[in-house]
Amino acid sequence: MAGSHRNNSDQVKDLMQFDHASENSNKENNKDEKENNSKESTSKASCPTCSASSSSSSRPSGNGDVKGRPGERNEPGQSQKQDGASSSSSSLSSSSSCCELRDLKRLRQHHSKMGPLTYSSTHIVLIDVPIFNRERKVVAQTGRDIWNSNLVKMPDSSHSLMTAKGGFFQQSSLVPRWKVITYHLAPLAKKTSLDVEDVAEAIIKYNQKYKDKWTFDALSTFVKVVPKTENYYPKLFPKIADLALKLQHILRKVVPLLQGGQTASITLSQLQIACLLANAFFCTFPHRNTSTPKSEYHNYPTINFSSLFWSWSDRKKEKLRAIMHYFKVVTDEKTKPKGGLVTFERRCLSDTDIPDWRRCEEMMPKLYVSSKGDIETEGTGMLQVDFASSWIGGGVLGSGLVQEEILFLINPELIVSRLFTEKLGDRECLIITGSQQYSSYSGYGDSFEWTGPHEETLQRDDWSRLQRQILAIDAQHYKHRKEQFKMINVTRELNKAYCGFQSIGPNEPDIATGKWGCGAFNGDPHLKAVIQLMAAAKANRGVAFFTFGDEDLEQGLKQIHHLLVKEKTTVGKLYGLLKDFCAVQKCSGGSPTDLFEFIRNTLGHSRSQL
Repeated sequence: MAGSHRNNSDQVKDLMQFDHASENSNKENNKDEKENNSKESTSKASCPTCSASSSSSSRPSGNGDVKGRPGERNEPGQSQKQDGASSSSSSLSSSSSCCELRDLKRLRQHHSKMGPLTYSSTHIVLIDVPIFNRERKVVAQTGRDIWNSNLVKMPDSSHSLMTAKGGFFQQSSLVPRWKVITYHLAPLAKKTSLDVEDVAEAIIKYNQKYKDKWTFDALSTFVKVVPKTENYYPKLFPKIADLALKLQHILRKVVPLLQGGQTASITLSQLQIACLLANAFFCTFPHRNTSTPKSEYHNYPTINFSSLFWSWSDRKKEKLRAIMHYFKVVTDEKTKPKGGLVTFERRCLSDTDIPDWRRCEEMMPKLYVSSKGDIETEGTGMLQVDFASSWIGGGVLGSGLVQEEILFLINPELIVSRLFTEKLGDRECLIITGSQQYSSYSGYGDSFEWTGPHEETLQRDDWSRLQRQILAIDAQHYKHRKEQFKMINVTRELNKAYCGFQSIGPNEPDIATGKWGCGAFNGDPHLKAVIQLMAAAKANRGVAFFTFGDEDLEQGLKQIHHLLVKEKTTVGKLYGLLKDFCAVQKCSGGSPTDLFEFIRNTLGHSRSQL
């Protein structure tokens, strides 16, 4: 099954740039599609309102909760291991050890030379690497038609079969599913305009099992209610169908799965991503329509768009506006991305990589904290934290509309990660480098609104990737808030954050984050802020922390950071303070203790004993 985490040597060779592996074929199973969304079932988080920007007008505090957009980057900062935070701007008052936003490191075009694009057994590249390095052209890499549990089972594979009736007696027989898909989509692609009924009828033809289960009321209502000045959708549907049918030409190599427990990455072109998402729109991916525990992809998010098309709501309206704008851009010869690449990296923290938090000697990192601004704007060029669900993308194809879903809607290329990313484990994260922002927005949750196109201005790195790096880390979801004040849970969050924050190479950008897991997931803002500071200190990276309108948290975090810097508090000592704090919480009954106050009192008492 797809959860298998072993690649034999033949499979590894087949996934490398030049294929030598023998084919493996597995039997096809039918199932019902799932919306694996641990976020959607949670209560919606409240969010303070801030002044609008071109991309975001509300500053959420949702599942983890914010987003951000990238900018330009200054000189790499000094080492933060000892006194990094104390090198703050002299313009700040003496009561603060925080730095200015401009003091934090960002990605920039020439901050480090990456060298030529390379592939390996753990980095699968779906374009022809020699041609790219020599001519800067994006050409699909050829590969074998393989069908096994370590790979995405592609719609155009000869191993993907379905039952069809034909002949004079309408006898049932197995036929290639792609043949049926092509038969029904090709006529649509040749038309100049399509009704939603045309789209729905074609999708059901090769998803017969869901004829009486899937509805298209959301898509149908959407096309009816959108103002005529914006309603280009009937003319767009044929273009999406045409893009989907180009799969065999645009993507000629099998897509590997980013399986749990394995550090690995995939690099593919923006055009390949667009083609895959066009197929998701027309629900062509086999074996991806089920949520039953024994189904092959039960541990993966949904990818076919069927759930986006049913259950009309105002949320679905705004989601579809963003998604359709993406397809409008990528199907237009004048505006579609040309030559850009995107890398998806699953990173796993091994037993030997886990810090002994009790003995960490690092001091507090550089910190910029503000109640104004957001991750996606002021955090431009930094490692931008996606407050993720363990099912990557959360409820983006359903009704969810907190930080992660919004991020995926304005950067739709992120959605393709749901095709191949297994559910994240406690010591795993996903890092996406090079995705493009296509849309601007305002609001959050029920107030979310697509506000128009976003003009991308970021430069590209040596691998033609836009200089945007997004880190998906999932916080724990606490049904009862007191559960988080157990050291086993504190340590879990430390390891999760460190998995994403750790530096792999020199001159890594600093981190743009905020109230991770503090909305629907019931995280304590003070505890989550301290945890992220500790993980960043261990990773030797500075932090830009956006509180999304929470001025009390802004002031409190500034004060506690100043105290920790002044007292030369190490990560290890702070870990000990958290252990003491959790013990106090356990004994406090129903009245929770404030973490910042506890740290102030404890450090103040220690001083008085000297």
